[in-house]
Amino acid sequence: MEEILPPDESTREESIDQERQLEEVCQEKGLKTRKLSWQKLRRYDSLDIESRSIGAFQSIGIVYGDIGTSPLYVYSSTFTNGIKHNDDILGVLSLIFYTITLIPLLKYVFFVLKANDNGDGGTFALYSLICRYAKVGLTPSEQAEDREVSNFQLELPNNRLKRASRLKSKLENSKSAKYFLLFATMLGTSMVIGDGVLTPCISVLSAVGGIKEAKSSLTQGLHSYLEARATNLNHLIWSKAQLFGSSQALPGMASPYNDTVGPRFGTDKVGYTFAPIICVWFALIAGIGVRNFIKFDRTVVKAINPKYIVDYFQRNKKDAWISLGGIVLAITGTEALFADVGHFTVRSIQISMCSVTYPALIMAYTGQASFLRKNKELVGDTFYKSIPHHLYWPMFVVAVAAAIIASKAMISGTFSIIQQSLSLGCFPRVKIVHTSTKYEGQVYVPEANYLLMLACVAVTLGFRSTTKIGNAYGIAVVFVMTLTSSFLVLIMVMIWKTNILLVITYVVIIGSVELLYLSSVLYKFDQGGYLPLAFAGLLMAVMFVWNDVYRRKYFYELEHKISPERVKEITNDGNFCRLPGLAMFYSELVQGIPPIFKHYAANVPALHSVLVFVSIKSLPISKVPPEERFLFRRVEPNDLHVFRCVARYGYTDVRNESEPFEKMLVEKLKDFIKDDFWLFHIDPTRSITNGEPVDAENDVGEMKNGVTTHDEVNVVENANSKRVEEEKRHEMLDREIEALDRAWRAGVVHLIGENEVVASKGSGIAKRIMIDYAYNFLKKNLRQTDKVFDIPHKRLLKVGMTYEL
Repeated sequence: MEEILPPDESTREESIDQERQLEEVCQEKGLKTRKLSWQKLRRYDSLDIESRSIGAFQSIGIVYGDIGTSPLYVYSSTFTNGIKHNDDILGVLSLIFYTITLIPLLKYVFFVLKANDNGDGGTFALYSLICRYAKVGLTPSEQAEDREVSNFQLELPNNRLKRASRLKSKLENSKSAKYFLLFATMLGTSMVIGDGVLTPCISVLSAVGGIKEAKSSLTQGLHSYLEARATNLNHLIWSKAQLFGSSQALPGMASPYNDTVGPRFGTDKVGYTFAPIICVWFALIAGIGVRNFIKFDRTVVKAINPKYIVDYFQRNKKDAWISLGGIVLAITGTEALFADVGHFTVRSIQISMCSVTYPALIMAYTGQASFLRKNKELVGDTFYKSIPHHLYWPMFVVAVAAAIIASKAMISGTFSIIQQSLSLGCFPRVKIVHTSTKYEGQVYVPEANYLLMLACVAVTLGFRSTTKIGNAYGIAVVFVMTLTSSFLVLIMVMIWKTNILLVITYVVIIGSVELLYLSSVLYKFDQGGYLPLAFAGLLMAVMFVWNDVYRRKYFYELEHKISPERVKEITNDGNFCRLPGLAMFYSELVQGIPPIFKHYAANVPALHSVLVFVSIKSLPISKVPPEERFLFRRVEPNDLHVFRCVARYGYTDVRNESEPFEKMLVEKLKDFIKDDFWLFHIDPTRSITNGEPVDAENDVGEMKNGVTTHDEVNVVENANSKRVEEEKRHEMLDREIEALDRAWRAGVVHLIGENEVVASKGSGIAKRIMIDYAYNFLKKNLRQTDKVFDIPHKRLLKVGMTYEL
C-alpha cells in the first residue's frame, strides 16, 4: 500500500477548490456527492471518539477486575516451598514492584494503548493495523477504493521513511513472513481465549479459599469439592448474569440464552454497576496494605532498591528463577486492559490505572510483604491471614464478587476477539449477539460462552489447586505479552517510524524482562503449563483449517470467475426469461462474478429484472462509515440491470436491524445510478472555467455584445436541441430508477451459494483429511451463511455447487 503523506497548503487549497466546483455542478444536476475533506481524512483514534468514551470510573469496573484480584494468590504461588530467608520477601516485593511498573504501567498504558486500531485493541487489532500499511494479507481481496475509506489510511510522519519502507518491502515480498504474522495472530488469539478459561478458575478458587480459613473443620477433600462446585456455580451464574446485565429477554421467553434477546444495558451501565465493587475492593486491599505496613514492618520500603533482586537471585539461584512463574501472576489481566480499550478512551484507562489501580496494588503487595516478614510460616494463605479479624467476612464477600467481575473482563475480551477473527476468515461461523445498541464493542457469543463454561469446570475439577492452574495461567499471560511486544516493534519501525535507539531500548528492557519470565513459566510445562499450549494448539488447528480452506475457496472462485461478456451472453439467450423483482446474489468474491452464477443459470433459466451480486467484505479496520459502506459497478449493457456491489464492514461494525440491509443497499444503488448516469452523460451546455460554472447561452450573448457575433437563429436552434436531449436524458434516468423501484416493490429474493468443497483428485492424504473431514465437520456443525447474514428464510434460495480444491 502506498503511503499517503500530508499535502502542502497549496495542494490542499487547490483540492478544496476542485471539490467545491464539482459540488456546484453536481447540485445543479441533482447529483448527490459525498463531501470529503482533509479533516475527515485525518485519523480518529480513541482519544477523539467521544461517542465511545465512557470514562475512567466505569473502566475500573470492566478492565481491572483480573489484575486487581492478583493479590489473592501471588505470594502463595511464588513461595510454594515456603520462605527460606527473610530478605527473600524484599527481593520478591522488589520484583513485583518493577514488574508492575514496567509491563502494565510503562509498556501497556503508555505504549501499547497508542497502537490501537481506531480505538480498538487486542492481538487482532495490531495485526489489522499492520495489514493496512503492508500487503501482508494472504487473501487477494484488496481494492484501491478501500483506501478512500476515511479510517483506512492513517496519516504518517514523513521522517525515517527508508527503514520503514525496507521493512515493509520485506514483509510484502516474503510469503513465509505473511504466514508467520498470521500464525502469530492465531497464537495470540488462542492464548487470550485460554485466559478466558483460566481466569475464572484461579480467581474464584483463590477467593472461595477463604471458606477454609473460616471453617477449618472442613476436610481437604470436601474443600476441593466445594471449590470446584463454587467455580462451576460461579461460571453458570455469571453467564446468566452477563446476559441479564446487558440484555433483556422478550416476553414469553423461557431462557435468557435465547438468540432473540433485545439490548437493554450498554457498557456505561455495566461499568457503573461493577465499578463501585472494584473500587471498594481496591480501597480495602490498599487500606489493609497500609495497616499491615504500619503494624508489622515498615522497613520493606527498602525493596524499591533493585539490589534486593540481585541478592535474591544470588541466594536462591535456580529456585529464584523458577519462582518468577508465580511473580508474573501479579500482572495477569494486563492484556484485558488493551483488549477492552475499544469500550473506553485511552485517556480514561491511563487515568484510572495511574490514579487508582497502580497505587492500590503497590500498597496491597507492600502490606502483605510487611505481614510476611513477621509471619513467614503463613505464606500459603497470605491474603486471608493478613486481614483483620473484624473485616474477614466483608472482605470474603467482596473478594468473591471481585473474582466474578475479573472473569467478566477476560470473557468479554474473548468474545470481542472471536468477533474480530471472523472477519479475517480465521474462525468458524458463530452467532454474534450485540448486547448494546449504543456501543458496538459489546458482543456475546453463545457457542463460545457454553464452551468456556465447560472448559472452566473441566479445568477446575482436573487440577483442583491454584498452584497448577497458576502455572498454566502464567504461560498464557506471558505468551500473549511477548507476541504483543513483537507486533509493537513492527508498528514502531514501520508505522510510527520511531527512532531506532528508542526501539532498541524498548527491546532490551521490556523484551528481556518478558523473555526471562517466559523461560521461567515454560519450566513448569509438566506441572500444568501444558494446558494453555494444548488449548492453543487445538484452537489454532481449528482456525488454520478454516482459514486455509477459506483461502482455497476464494482462489478457486477467482480463477473460475465469469466475465461480464459471459453474463451478457447468458441473459441475452432466447430461452432465458426475466422475472419481476430484485435478486441479491451473495458471494465472497470481490473481483468479479462468482462461477456459481453460471451453475444457477444453467439449471434455472430465469433471472429477476434487477440482479445485484453482493460481496460482504471485511476491511482491516474497526469501523466503516455508513456513507462509505457500498461500492457499486454496473455490468454492461445498461438495459441488463445487473450490478456488482461490495458491502464493506469493519470488524466491529453492527448490521443494525433498525436499518435493514436490503433497504440501505437499494437507496445507495439509486444514488450510484444517478452518479453513474451524469458522469457518463455530461451536460455540454455547462463547463467549468476559472472555478465557476458557465452557461453556454449566456456565454454566447456576452461574446456577441463584446467580441464575436453568431447567427441568432442557429444559437436558438442549438439551445432547443440541447434542451430536448437534456429532457431525454432525464427521462432515461427516471425510467431506470422506476425499474429499480418496481423490482423493489415486486419483492427481494436472496440467493446464496451453498458450496460443497472436496479435495481434488490426486490430493495428498493430509489435504484430503483437512478438507473432506475436518473442514466439512466444522461447517456442518456450525451456523450456515444465511444465519450469519440474518437473511429471511421466506425469501432465501440456496444454489448448490461442488468445488474441487
